[in-house]
Amino acid sequence: MTKRANVLIVDDQLRVRQSLKALLATWPLIGQTQEATNGQEAIQHIEQVQPDLVLMDVRMPVMDGLQSTRHIKRHWPQIKVIVLSMCGDYRVDAFAAGADAFMSKGESPENVLDRIAKVLYDKSRA
Repeated sequence: MTKRANVLIVDDQLRVRQSLKALLATWPLIGQTQEATNGQEAIQHIEQVQPDLVLMDVRMPVMDGLQSTRHIKRHWPQIKVIVLSMCGDYRVDAFAAGADAFMSKGESPENVLDRIAKVLYDKSRA
């Protein structure tokens, strides 16, 4: 059986965090889901409890998603990071920061779950 993944959702918008958390709650391959409102808060959380996956917004106050992705991948390279943005212009920067994947916030729920499965388990969602 595949291990249930723990996920950290990092976004300064409550509605986005709640929507992603509700979607992930429908999927049995996801264990605990935690939230952070900016990159600095995400790093503090990761220092305490290392999730398997971080869903990271790009534009946030205090520390943006690209800075925090670089920090996460430097200190915890085993943690997978999917960068989320409404703007596709950040794709190149996200991968340069070490992101494992980039995804538009406008993706369908099925595409979000498929991308997470590919990043976490290197396969399509069962």
